[in-house]
Amino acid sequence: MSIRWGVSPIAWSNDDMPELGGDTPLEEIINDIREVGFEGVELGGRFPKDPIALRAMLGRLDLIGGWYSGSLLVRDAAAEIVALQPHMNLLKAMGSKVFVFAETSNAVHGDRSVPISAAPRLASNDWKSFGERMTGVADYVVSQGMKFAYHHHLGTVVETAADMDAFIAATAPSVGFTLDTGHAALGGVNALALIRDHPERVAHVHCKDVRWETFAKAKRGGSSFLDGVLSGMFTVPGDGGIDYAEIMEALRRMDYSGWIVIEAEQDPSLANPRKYAELGLKTLKARALEAGLI
Repeated sequence: MSIRWGVSPIAWSNDDMPELGGDTPLEEIINDIREVGFEGVELGGRFPKDPIALRAMLGRLDLIGGWYSGSLLVRDAAAEIVALQPHMNLLKAMGSKVFVFAETSNAVHGDRSVPISAAPRLASNDWKSFGERMTGVADYVVSQGMKFAYHHHLGTVVETAADMDAFIAATAPSVGFTLDTGHAALGGVNALALIRDHPERVAHVHCKDVRWETFAKAKRGGSSFLDGVLSGMFTVPGDGGIDYAEIMEALRRMDYSGWIVIEAEQDPSLANPRKYAELGLKTLKARALEAGLI
């Protein structure tokens, strides 16, 4: 097993809500990430897309990978492969080995007028075509020497336990996924069962914690995903309701190797990103050590 520790910059500067940390200098973000002790960072929307400039900014930090917004519900695999080339080329130039893909053609997580409960659902007869297209893209990504890691996410077509079951059944083994503990918890997906039953599909891991009461209140009140974020439904490991001892033990049993990324979007004016990142990393390292994962 070989575990590397990374972080998403979303706690410092939120791509979905630029008003959250949008004025924080990139140099400050990268400096915090280095000093907390992370080995790598995922691609942020404000990061340079020129590999020379990006490498100069990151210094010794590795670029882990980064979110790609796919549209396979409205275009075929060949068209998607063409569309993803700029993202793929940047990742290749940076030596990244993970391609994080999420279907966003009908997603609602970025729309504050849509409640959390109104995520799109696929009809049962639509999964076959969607799965075939996803497999085609994943096969291509794997052929380029990268892991394909589909990101299940609140407000998208792969959100619930039923969605995950249908997604796995409709896709080939090349379609790995980003196991996101926070989105799994709030979407009703059993992360431990996913690790146990489909270890070959766990290509990448995002660890965020959740505040259950905050989420329940947001959902009852008809809040959007982004309003839920603003209210604090997400936090870092060690500050919420997820048992990370169980998660780390499950990853040890499956002999997981790769990145474990702390990702917890909050309002940085209320939740200091550096302090929360320190707590998250300290918590995960302690639980991983106890589990024998590191």
